[in-house]
Amino acid sequence: MNPRELTIIGSDAGGTMTDMFVIDRSGEFAVGKASTTPKDESVGFWESLADACQYWGINWEKEAKDVLPGVLTAIYSGTAMLNTILTRAGKRVGIIITKGFEDSLLHERGGGAHAGYGYQDKLHFVTHVHTIPLVPKQLIKGVTERVSMFGEVVIPLYEEEARKAVSELVDSGVDGIAVTFLYSYLNPMNERRLGEIASEVMNEKGVQIPLYLSHEICPITREGPRLNAVVIQAYAADPAREQLLRIERKLQQAGYKHPLQVMLADGSIAHVRYRALFKACFSGPIGGILGGRFLSQTMNMPNLVCTDMGGTSFDVGVIMAGEPIIVREVAVARTVLNIPTLVMDSIGAGTGQYVRIDPESKRVDIGPDSAGADPGPVCYNKGNPVPTVMDCALIVGILNPDYYLGGRIKLRRDLALNAIDQQCARQLGVDPYDFAEGVIKLIGTRMKEHIRTVLSVRGYPAGDFHLIGYGGAGPMFLAEYTEGLPFKGVFTVPWAAAFSAFGLTATDYVHRYQKSTLVTIPPNADDAVKQYMGAMINSAWEELEETASKEMVEEGFKKEDIIFRQLAYVRYYQQLEDVEVYSPVSRLETAEDMDKLIAAFEDVYSRKYAHAAKFPEIGYQIFEVGLLAFVPKPKPVIRKYPLCGRAPSQRAFKGERSVYNKGSWRKAKLYEMDLLESGNEVEGLAIIEAPSTTLVVPEGKKVVVDEWKRFWLREA
Repeated sequence: MNPRELTIIGSDAGGTMTDMFVIDRSGEFAVGKASTTPKDESVGFWESLADACQYWGINWEKEAKDVLPGVLTAIYSGTAMLNTILTRAGKRVGIIITKGFEDSLLHERGGGAHAGYGYQDKLHFVTHVHTIPLVPKQLIKGVTERVSMFGEVVIPLYEEEARKAVSELVDSGVDGIAVTFLYSYLNPMNERRLGEIASEVMNEKGVQIPLYLSHEICPITREGPRLNAVVIQAYAADPAREQLLRIERKLQQAGYKHPLQVMLADGSIAHVRYRALFKACFSGPIGGILGGRFLSQTMNMPNLVCTDMGGTSFDVGVIMAGEPIIVREVAVARTVLNIPTLVMDSIGAGTGQYVRIDPESKRVDIGPDSAGADPGPVCYNKGNPVPTVMDCALIVGILNPDYYLGGRIKLRRDLALNAIDQQCARQLGVDPYDFAEGVIKLIGTRMKEHIRTVLSVRGYPAGDFHLIGYGGAGPMFLAEYTEGLPFKGVFTVPWAAAFSAFGLTATDYVHRYQKSTLVTIPPNADDAVKQYMGAMINSAWEELEETASKEMVEEGFKKEDIIFRQLAYVRYYQQLEDVEVYSPVSRLETAEDMDKLIAAFEDVYSRKYAHAAKFPEIGYQIFEVGLLAFVPKPKPVIRKYPLCGRAPSQRAFKGERSVYNKGSWRKAKLYEMDLLESGNEVEGLAIIEAPSTTLVVPEGKKVVVDEWKRFWLREA
């Protein structure tokens, strides 16, 4: 039996690769990688887990049943649910809604209708195509009922209409029924009664169909996004849950004793049976932001730009004062959902993107589509004939064809060269190596401008930030996409290829809960008003705490170990956007407590916008409160190492390789990333290799390894 005792497993399944990050009881960690397997994600999960464990000498096929019983938690994030939505491969869903609102899915929000369009297309609306609703009109039934905006039942549920609607949907063969009544988050009486009637009808017909009530799944304001959220839960969450349960079964059959956990878009964690699993549909890049937050807080870098480049996309997130930025709604497949989400701004820019020549303009087009993991780039030799960015990096010598994933996948340089030459270079009458180097420069410029845009639209100067590059391709293009940007420092880490999976393991068990309220604090409000409004907020917090305690105890936690942190979403009176504020007190018992909450809001508001933007004279509104319920768990240990000399050891030096650079072939020194030590410096032109990633050091630059094993890219 191997002496290693695994405690935490974190896995991030991207469009191309499934990354694995495992931690033992002492906090040491290892990284694994395998191709993503969309048809059965448990296969890619298992293979990447085996890859990580083999670095510790664990023969996974023989020793998994000895290792998994000691694992405390396994956390997963992936793209299964998002892919279900994008490919429209979800369940057949029916909707029951307040009569008169049957066409709500056709009423697209501007943010969703414009999502995914470029600047020119946003200007010229004639190019837009309306999104086809996930639920057809014939499966949407309206019933008479009404709750007022103050939570009063002004029209009770017409029960015969409700019974007929349920009966018709059941007879039509739907897989689930989504129920959304107006203002049910304030008073769910009519929705609850509909649920009782639905149960009666199903029992009479001898069938059982899942029923999704909006006040249970998404009890917050904004009727359109709430409807979308419940539909996504019914349409896509259950198919995705089947993938997750398959992974869980595979783990438990080998001795794992706990439920599989899944990362949600807001950075919290839930088990795979979580009733609001729709919140996991945008969880893919979230782990990287959490990993950035962990490094930011551990290494005293309060402002950090997180850049993630993989095979499909390039994602940019921002850590401010040690915390990520969060938005209240997100557009998924051009549909606005009520999902609080850590901000990651993404563009199509990955190594798997296809490279083509436009036949009319002779312009080089990169993407937007990607080869993914299957068939993958041309060099994978799996049948794809169209060259990709990765093929370009291979033929110019950046990638080692015999060391990709530690040599488990042999890359065919000859196939890549032939595809680039035949399909691209000859069309332009240029040398294929010049063409490939130009593609690398072009995609680097695209990513650089994306970083510049992400910061500038928020008014953030690059000089206030450090930048970390991660993802399988992040270190390879780090020098390209940061050239000329005045960051405090630019770095990567040895586990960059699995950084998002690392982020999953670097957070506590956290659940986030939200509930809408109707709280208004007028200008110069007296103490009685503040106390009354505080009591309303306290009641909502207490309800959320009760829900959180029940759910987390069911997950196996002790009630006394659960820690609560109360949130409020505050805005100035009649402003359209609110700000998430951590309450400085757990209950608003006095007027002074309310003043403390308002002061916390104004502090966050002035940091997010500007001090001059504050407007206390107009009063405040709180239309939503929230709760973070968490239990501390073990996390990876990031250690400091003693500084060694500047010159790398001979065992770290791997020789030289010819690299096509600046129009000619040059010799680049090669180093093994894991064998470089703190204090070492590597001057370009050089390539630092690891089984899962490659760091390019251009001429005029150098890499300095500090005591944390951060690889800083600096001027030579």
